[in-house]
Amino acid sequence: MLRKLDDERIKLVTLPENRNISGATNAAAELAGGRYLAFMDNDDVLSEDALAEVAAVIRDTGADFIYTDEDFIRTDGHLDNPHLKPDYNPDLLLSHNYITHLLVLEKDLFERAGRLRPEYDGAQDYDLVLRAVEQAKRIVHVPKPLYHWRMSETSTSVNPTIKAGGNENARKAVEDALRRRSIDGTVEEAGLPHYFRVRRRIAGAPRVDIIIPFRDKPELLDRCVASILERSTWSAFRILGVSNNSRESSTHDEMERLRALDDRVAFCELDCEFNFSRLVNHGVSRTDGNHVLLLNNDMEIISPDWIEALLEHSQRPDVAAVGGKLYYPNNTVQHAGIAIGLGGYAGHLHQRARASSPGYFNRLNVIQNISAVTGAMMMVERRKYMELGMFDEMDFGVAYNDVDFCLRAREQGYLNVFTPYAEAYHYESRSRGYEDTPEKQERFNRDKENLLRRHGPVIEKGDPYYNSNFDRSRDDFRLPSEPASVARG
Repeated sequence: MLRKLDDERIKLVTLPENRNISGATNAAAELAGGRYLAFMDNDDVLSEDALAEVAAVIRDTGADFIYTDEDFIRTDGHLDNPHLKPDYNPDLLLSHNYITHLLVLEKDLFERAGRLRPEYDGAQDYDLVLRAVEQAKRIVHVPKPLYHWRMSETSTSVNPTIKAGGNENARKAVEDALRRRSIDGTVEEAGLPHYFRVRRRIAGAPRVDIIIPFRDKPELLDRCVASILERSTWSAFRILGVSNNSRESSTHDEMERLRALDDRVAFCELDCEFNFSRLVNHGVSRTDGNHVLLLNNDMEIISPDWIEALLEHSQRPDVAAVGGKLYYPNNTVQHAGIAIGLGGYAGHLHQRARASSPGYFNRLNVIQNISAVTGAMMMVERRKYMELGMFDEMDFGVAYNDVDFCLRAREQGYLNVFTPYAEAYHYESRSRGYEDTPEKQERFNRDKENLLRRHGPVIEKGDPYYNSNFDRSRDDFRLPSEPASVARG
């Protein structure tokens, strides 16, 4: 087949010895005379318009790092299981090489990044990507499946462990990235081959102030506070409950009991019309810890190191809001990050997926960047909370205050992070009830309109972390043409 090739665009060299994939790729790159390099496995297929699409991106943006979506070629030749990726997602990339194919780099970037390193064979592309993003001037994602990855018994598309040492080399590649970036942390396995958890070391012993707004429902307050006190392994915290128009004597009795139970528990009262933003802002203003953790009273903590899992990201200078993984009482997902544009406004991703589900390409089980997290469990460094203007009491007193805050943080260049390692049950809306009266519905709709007024262009553009090919009327990573029976998660 090689001897039959007759095209002036094809250069063929036979190496004197087997240099494996990294050595062979580097040798090919030396022969390349073009400005850009596109990396392709020998048994895969490009769509007929793949290079044209990439060329258009280069022409229009000048990007030096381009990647596309991909799908898989089954053994019967049919295309299947499209991997529709987010735009550049740095925390997801430290968890997994979601970029994979098609990858196109400016040749100068490939050289500056240090080419492929043979000692990382089996994960050489992951290692290259981690080094290249550190030096890239502009990273552009093309949301189209332009690369068809062949499924075969000798491919990692079928068996991720097929390449000897690949998983270990991938882990080492992430460790190496942490060293280069001066990140103090460790790299742990995350349940599946080639998925990892970067566990960042917490600097010092910063105090976390947990702000819990509530109105009566002493049984919810008891369960919430008890789960924090009994299960949390991080001890440098204080709890401030903010009572809003609590009238039941049993509630005040419970407040006194909890105060006496632990000197880290305190309460204050703010009797006004319900305004979630005003309540949490009031609580924050009455505390002085390094980090604030907003928490609904209808929560029950599951994971003992939940505060650490949030704090390791909240302490980062590039991160604003951090949220955890919340479940309904029936063990389905309530919150795993919020995407903007869903339903025309914003929506919870993977909602009602099984708690045991990996989600779309294991997204339920890995740390990643998202557009927003819920105020039902949100940690923010106090300095940033104040810098960003706190929660907006005027325009978002009831709904979308968390989304508005997170979008304002993004406008200022901050990342928001979802971590699956801070887990809790959320008995949603058990305290204040649902929007089930005309007055409540009017208030809720007013906040929705304020979200569109303030963030309309961003919402219309679409969420950078939720691929534009997905049906934006749903939250389950489904294509518009897919029936519910094949929904992800």
